[in-house]
Amino acid sequence: MISRRRLACPLFGLFFAAQAFAQSGTAAPQADAAASAPHWTFGTEPATNVKAQVEAPASVPRWGMFEVRITGFPGDPERIDGCIMNGCVVDSIAEGFRDGDQWRIRFMPSMTGKYRFSIGPVVAPQEEEDQWILRGEFDVTEPAPGNHGPVHVKNKYHFAHEDGTPFYPVGTTCYAWLNQPEPVRKQTIETLSKGYFNKIRFCIFPKHYVFNKKEPDLYPFLLNEGSEKEYDWDYTKPNPAYFARIDEAVETLGRLGIECDLILFHPYDKWGFSNMPAEANDFYLTYMAARYSAYANIWWSFANEYDILKDKTVDNWEHYAALIQEKDPYGHLRSIHNCVPFYDYTKPWITHCSIQRQDFYVCAELTDQYRSKYDKAVVLDEIQYEGDIPYMWGNIAAPEIVRRFWEATVRGGYATHGETYVGHDGVLWWSHGGKLWGDSAPRLKFLKEILYQTPGLGLRRTTQEWDDLAACAEDNPDYMLFYFGRNQPKYRDFNKLDPDASYHVEVIDTWNMTIDDRGIMKGRFRLELPGKEFTAIRVVKVKNK
Repeated sequence: MISRRRLACPLFGLFFAAQAFAQSGTAAPQADAAASAPHWTFGTEPATNVKAQVEAPASVPRWGMFEVRITGFPGDPERIDGCIMNGCVVDSIAEGFRDGDQWRIRFMPSMTGKYRFSIGPVVAPQEEEDQWILRGEFDVTEPAPGNHGPVHVKNKYHFAHEDGTPFYPVGTTCYAWLNQPEPVRKQTIETLSKGYFNKIRFCIFPKHYVFNKKEPDLYPFLLNEGSEKEYDWDYTKPNPAYFARIDEAVETLGRLGIECDLILFHPYDKWGFSNMPAEANDFYLTYMAARYSAYANIWWSFANEYDILKDKTVDNWEHYAALIQEKDPYGHLRSIHNCVPFYDYTKPWITHCSIQRQDFYVCAELTDQYRSKYDKAVVLDEIQYEGDIPYMWGNIAAPEIVRRFWEATVRGGYATHGETYVGHDGVLWWSHGGKLWGDSAPRLKFLKEILYQTPGLGLRRTTQEWDDLAACAEDNPDYMLFYFGRNQPKYRDFNKLDPDASYHVEVIDTWNMTIDDRGIMKGRFRLELPGKEFTAIRVVKVKNK
């Protein structure tokens, strides 16, 4: 990470000195105990007359956020950067951001132990000796309960936290929930706390679209001072209150074990945020990376329906991706969502496919084809929504969205939920959040619980018979799930299993959320079934003791 960009950071000198000591077999010098509290230097000399106010915690948990707030940074720099070190290892480098009259800089430590930090202005190398630098120490303790670190791609087609804990995304969509009145936002959190979902997609910018015609109470940027034009934004001045609300949401969702898929751009706009000037886009993305990269539970979604943003070319999207990659020191997940044509998901910067169906009737059935074509994890982030609005994208029944989730699952991918029921004071979950009125959410929670029982990490498509829709564990073909969807067999013959082995067999009613344990069956057998739609079977080879 230290090669990412050069900083005016005296700890780099310490870092290279420590390496030299290590190579010589001599212990590296220890930091002065009196230096543990934040303190200023000018160049390398102590400075005691600095009037800046500094707030920094003495300790944070691993994968928590270490944030330093500085009011009155001496010299009023244009930009500040910083680094944190564990011993002589540079853990991460971050860029600061202005929040009103404060500078803030955020880090996410990846190890436990004693850390040192250094924060200073970004200047030309020849000017580094004459700059104000804030230095200090802090402790990193064991992770907070439930925090397993950021999610990354694992086993190519699946996801796991940084500590190796599997992550099976069963997500939902609430595009503009943070632009709703406080009671609706609180109700959204209450609904999400029931554990139906572990991932949520939402927009950074407000949304203007069907069922979304109200003005938000806050906007992401402040207005140009003295201007009489409507929506005349100063794109260099993010609104602290607007982003504080997003901060609070990300933190609250993190405590609930929910990943936040942050949608950076979308086309449903009347305020100008979808077609900002190029320099404003770069400033915004840099600001987003500085403000949110240090949260363990964020993903980057570069766009919702990128292809409707007509003023943005593929070169623009590639530039935005490169910028976030440069500015995000933690390598959070990255993708981009389509309306009709897919983006080229083979691009190296894309970590996984974020797909909207291209057909109203066939989508999850193509999951394994997408997986093979793009050779990456597949998340069907829009497979139509449970609801009853007049638009085809939002009026499928609960059994159908549950079927599509199971279909995607046994084909080795993942899916995302949304709900669009009319009425209820015009509050639709898909955009506003609030309360869920449909029937799919508990059944998706049931699926999530079954996914987390998978041995190893992830499922892949397999077959026993020519007409099977079946999956096995990626690294364990003896763990199998069969799914029948709309079909309703009264029995099923298992004629291609090991005739000398025993199998534990369960019949799963995916709609009524029951598991009927049929016990141990030997070799090849006939399994009687209830003759109902949405039946699944779990077959697990029993190891001989």
